[in-house]
Amino acid sequence: MRYLLQKLHICCATPRDFLCLLVIRGQIWWSAFWGTLGLRCKAALLGIECGSGVRAAGAVILARWPKSRIHIGAGASLVSCSRRATAAVVAPVRLKTLGPEAAIVLEQGVELSGTSIAARSKTIHIGAHTMIAPGCVLVDSDFHAPWPPERRHIDPGYDRDAGIEIGDHVWIGMRCCILKGVRIGRGSIVAAGSIVVHDVPENCLAAGVPARVVRAFGKEDFG
Repeated sequence: MRYLLQKLHICCATPRDFLCLLVIRGQIWWSAFWGTLGLRCKAALLGIECGSGVRAAGAVILARWPKSRIHIGAGASLVSCSRRATAAVVAPVRLKTLGPEAAIVLEQGVELSGTSIAARSKTIHIGAHTMIAPGCVLVDSDFHAPWPPERRHIDPGYDRDAGIEIGDHVWIGMRCCILKGVRIGRGSIVAAGSIVVHDVPENCLAAGVPARVVRAFGKEDFG
């Protein structure tokens, strides 16, 4: 807040500017207070593991199938409110398990913004301090067998399910789809709008439909 007030002073802010700042900060505080309180209450009632310092902005949708596991690591941030989002309109964060063998694991400091994660029978694991931008979807299943077409509506295709493993310090851009069986290595970036169907190595940029590696990061990128 002090930094923002200093910026306003430098720019010769008017009283109206100061009011605008108060409204912005007030909306953020309000959504964070009630969002975090709601998340904590729902997690306690549903048996969801929730670490210290977990924060939420807006309502988070939680659905844990009996015997399955949802873990939200310490210091995680779940943004379900457009007032809190930086540059996009966001839907509520949704964490949902659909079977007793399923698991969703968010490690320490994970940041989700309007993210939907659905695990039916496998584990979706997101590494520490990974950031996922608004509108992303992660699933461990097709939810229907692809063939024969006459049976798609009745055959769930459980045998095709596969987990997702995302490393530490990954950044996934807006409106990406991370599909079943994918591994994304530590430090990598997935460009906005990508659909990831193959593994992504460590420390690289992947983009496209389907996503492909377009650049590898080296020491010179951080000098």
